[in-house]
Amino acid sequence: MVTPLAPLDIPDPNAGRRRLFIVAGVVSILIIGLILVSTRGGTDESDVVNSSTTTELETTTSTIVDAATTDSACTIEEFEIAKGDSSDSVRCAQVALVAAGYTAVEVNGIFDEATDDATRKFQTDFELYVDGIIGKVTATELGVWPGLEAFVVRTPEPAPGAVDLSGMPLSQVASAGSDAPELPEDAGQGTGKRVVYQRSSQRVWAINDDEQIVRSYLVSGSRYRNEVPGWHTVYSRSESALGWDLQADLPFMIRYTQTDRGHIGFHAIPSWRDSGEMLQTLDELGQRLSGGCTRQALQDAEFLWTFADVGTRVLVL
Repeated sequence: MVTPLAPLDIPDPNAGRRRLFIVAGVVSILIIGLILVSTRGGTDESDVVNSSTTTELETTTSTIVDAATTDSACTIEEFEIAKGDSSDSVRCAQVALVAAGYTAVEVNGIFDEATDDATRKFQTDFELYVDGIIGKVTATELGVWPGLEAFVVRTPEPAPGAVDLSGMPLSQVASAGSDAPELPEDAGQGTGKRVVYQRSSQRVWAINDDEQIVRSYLVSGSRYRNEVPGWHTVYSRSESALGWDLQADLPFMIRYTQTDRGHIGFHAIPSWRDSGEMLQTLDELGQRLSGGCTRQALQDAEFLWTFADVGTRVLVL
């Protein structure tokens, strides 16, 4: 059965314009700093905080945050923060927002109305998805994201021939039983057979009725936060499905929720129909590269196809 699904990955058409805008802002700040030094006779230099070195400006996102206005360089310690949160991560983001020119924010560690407004204005100004949530993309633009690997949970590659608790071969990013990472604290302990997907660690756990970790593995989730947190139920499956443009194959599709972008679920890493080329490598699992659903290594997708039949509960964290 072939079924259209969620959008595939699409290059960001505004990336180049945004990069030019950011670089222009950095240059403007440097020029103003030089003028102030020359006119006032000062010796302090304002350092522009970037997510990379100057030589990497063409391939990574830089920011307009001025380190001289911050108490110290900081990064958020939580996967994402939003209105109502209170933490050192919120304070770090507030410092960055003020340094970026959104001075209505009070640096108090509380994600209040003013912080929410400033975050949404920042996202609008930088042509980001406007939701008031400071996650990877917004935090990267602000210069407070700790890096791609900060929250991802990886495990050693299993020995050749290793299998999970169901007897199926493990992929290079999978583990099982006592070798698997512990379940998150809010993973619904004691609630029976389920699939747990934690967005922050980009990891899936398959739990049986005996609360055993049958298998756990890295995935590549959505760049657009399509995975709605909370409990869901598998309601549809297709052994072979197609992307919305009908140009890529999505093997072993398992659907558990629907959004305005379409059906959302788990499937194997897609491949182009005309060439058979995969849209990403196995080494890139753990990065958010999908345009809609959650991508898995083929062996892990085959496992989940046997494990998660219609009616299986899915918990998204």
